[in-house]
Amino acid sequence: MDNNSIQQHQKELSTKLWAMANALRGNMEAYEFKNYILGMIFYYYLSDRTEKYMVNLLKDDNISYEDAWQDEEYREAVVEESLRDLGYVVEPQYLFRNLVKMVENRSFDIEFLQKAINSLMESTIGRESQDDFEGLFSDMQLDSTRLGHTVKDRSAVMSKIIASLDEINFGVEDTKIDVLGNAYEYLIGQFAATAGKKAGEFYTPAGPAELLCRLACLGLTDIKSAADPTCGSGSLLLRLKKYANVRLYYGQELTSTTYNLARMNMILRGIPYRNFSIYNGDTLEHDYFGDEHFRVQVANPPYSANWSADQKFMEDDRFSQYGKLAPKSKADFAFVQHMVYHMDEDGRAVVLLPHGVLFRGGSEETIRKYLIENLNVLDAVIGLPANLFFGTGIPVCVLVLKKERNGNSNNILFIDASKDYESGKNQNILRECDIDKIVSTYEKREDVEKYAHVATMEEIAENGFNLNIPRYVDTFEKEPEIDLAAVAQEIRTLQGEIKTINAELKPYFDELGLDFPFDEEA
Repeated sequence: MDNNSIQQHQKELSTKLWAMANALRGNMEAYEFKNYILGMIFYYYLSDRTEKYMVNLLKDDNISYEDAWQDEEYREAVVEESLRDLGYVVEPQYLFRNLVKMVENRSFDIEFLQKAINSLMESTIGRESQDDFEGLFSDMQLDSTRLGHTVKDRSAVMSKIIASLDEINFGVEDTKIDVLGNAYEYLIGQFAATAGKKAGEFYTPAGPAELLCRLACLGLTDIKSAADPTCGSGSLLLRLKKYANVRLYYGQELTSTTYNLARMNMILRGIPYRNFSIYNGDTLEHDYFGDEHFRVQVANPPYSANWSADQKFMEDDRFSQYGKLAPKSKADFAFVQHMVYHMDEDGRAVVLLPHGVLFRGGSEETIRKYLIENLNVLDAVIGLPANLFFGTGIPVCVLVLKKERNGNSNNILFIDASKDYESGKNQNILRECDIDKIVSTYEKREDVEKYAHVATMEEIAENGFNLNIPRYVDTFEKEPEIDLAAVAQEIRTLQGEIKTINAELKPYFDELGLDFPFDEEA
């Protein structure tokens, strides 16, 4: 399958999935229905993965998975192997294709699907994979009246989802293309786009996400561990693998629904359960990363969020050295401090933040100054266009932080990329050419007129550690110079023309006996 065919297949699949989601959700809000449609795609994936695994496992025994399950000795062996390699077990009776058969012969019952999910989840209890699977399907509430008021009604809705998924050719047998993973990602983005303010809870649009990951992975091919302290659906974290081999993934997410989505996304993207650790909780209040330090971190934290700013945090190693805490109503720098604390010796962190962090005073100024003057970890400040994100039209900036600044420790690069974008219907779009320009400028680290400036630490200090981009990148467009002599000549020419016209008009006024209203000497 060539690239054009892959892209065409991907586009068709994505369009079909979104059309299906809209057709089936009825009166349910899109952000609620995502739990059912994404949950069933995930179940489809786990089932499909089980079938392929069992075919390979049992090929030398010349026995089917169903037959192996009927033999006690075989069953014990395949369960053990599946738990070791996949982390879960889908019994033969609960395979997705059997659900499809039940739908086709009209014997499907939603309570059978609940048994299938319960069986899968119970298989992980007490195993190494338990934490990664626990509660994964808890948001797909099959007894919810939003699906229907009776078991029959709810069964009918889930039957339609199962039948629709069966009709779609995912092409997951072609391991060269991550079709199912891309489709899942597409749906997450589409649900985010229709969710208004709720979207920011779980998704960073493709353009800014691509920029962050490219900046974070520059010069790296192998990353031992990567983290996102506000990981949402995990999409930003997973995008890193486009640019480098990431061995271990770490994430933390406050919203439980989104936390489940992140773990599903990891598994569906083929990340083994042993290779990721996603935690559910408030990153600032309870740091599940503990003493872990990461080579790469990326984040799109909630902008100007509230946090407790409790004085106990002055004893927390993440914040204590700065002397002050981020304000209660603006946790932006608290997330930065968290990331700096978890940077490896040669680590880097790339984070999206509102512009206020660049110039606000008070405790934020104290923290900003400490990051620059004492820790010297701020490598670049990049201003992005407005209206790139779901739920907010504000322009944001990217901070690039590095422990090892390799000869750049006496300066900070400023880039004003706020004017480079494509206008979109709902959001502006950061195009590939815009991202290329930013990354190339960051790599070259040279002044570019009206776009980039390498500011010395002396300049930064002279500006009182205010990092507002216009202080360093002059984008002022001068008015064209006015040629006063040419203007005077033009006035003289016009006066001459007026005099000629007046001379032509006056006889007509005289003939009509009217006063001539214009100055004859003009």
